[in-house]
Amino acid sequence: MQKLLVYQSMWAMERRRADGVEHPLEQKLEMIRDAGFDGVGFHDFAVADTITAFLAKNGMTAAAFCFPASVDDLKPVIEQVASFGAVVDHLNVQPNLRPYTLEEAIPVVEGWRRLAEDASVPVHIETHRDRMTTDLFFTLHLLDRFPDLRLTGDLSHYVVGREFAWPISDENHALMHRIIDNCW
Repeated sequence: MQKLLVYQSMWAMERRRADGVEHPLEQKLEMIRDAGFDGVGFHDFAVADTITAFLAKNGMTAAAFCFPASVDDLKPVIEQVASFGAVVDHLNVQPNLRPYTLEEAIPVVEGWRRLAEDASVPVHIETHRDRMTTDLFFTLHLLDRFPDLRLTGDLSHYVVGREFAWPISDENHALMHRIIDNCW
């Protein structure tokens, strides 16, 4: 069953001030908790122990992010994420490759799916700009080939990238629903 979890990305908590002043990690996590988020998305595994301990203590969860460019890139990430425990709701894969054809993508997606079958944490592929899933139609072709593919939907990239006009056409609405129906 699908459930909407709203996570704050840790990278979005970076202040990026010219003076380099940043909030401490614990303060960032407290701000996220106090704002009512379900948890966080993070990719800096060097601070995963601190993040996951805070989330567990506060009844929150996480999405761990990774950016593999091959099947082999994903193997060690799955092992590491499994060590974080049940606080990690899922592993979010932003496919860091840009195949020109669906045929080029199929072996990689099949490999990731094989790894996901044995993983102790669900593995989702994110719809995201500058990734394999950057194009709505390419991603729909992936869903044609893999109808049960679990996605994490970062839908804004499609709306902006395709410049949907207002009001949203029935055709575009239906296309987006195909993506949403596979979002976990």
